[in-house]
Amino acid sequence: QVQLVESGGGLVQPGGSLRLSCAPSRNIISSAPMMGWYRQAPGKQRDVVAVITKSGSTDYADAVKGRFTVSRDSTKNIMYLQMNNLKPEDTAVYYCNLATPSGLFWGQGTQVTVSS
Repeated sequence: QVQLVESGGGLVQPGGSLRLSCAPSRNIISSAPMMGWYRQAPGKQRDVVAVITKSGSTDYADAVKGRFTVSRDSTKNIMYLQMNNLKPEDTAVYYCNLATPSGLFWGQGTQVTVSS
């Protein structure tokens, strides 16, 4: 089992920035086949935001391309999501996801609210 702990959410004005962090409970960042960020707005399904593979390849939802950047620091065992030029429609609970041969793991989520 792996626990994932997200942090970094909060309230920000449109056009602002936030950086989310995801810290697994054991040293797995460098070996995980895939990790990613998902988000779920009220009344909507949970959608993928960004993913990063073991090789470092990344992919993004069209809605966040050019504004969000997913990265990882293997030495610190942390995955990040840098979010710039935030928009009200980015408001959601953001979840960290880890895909391993043993299964999928989710964090508890962190709230991001973009509002003036």
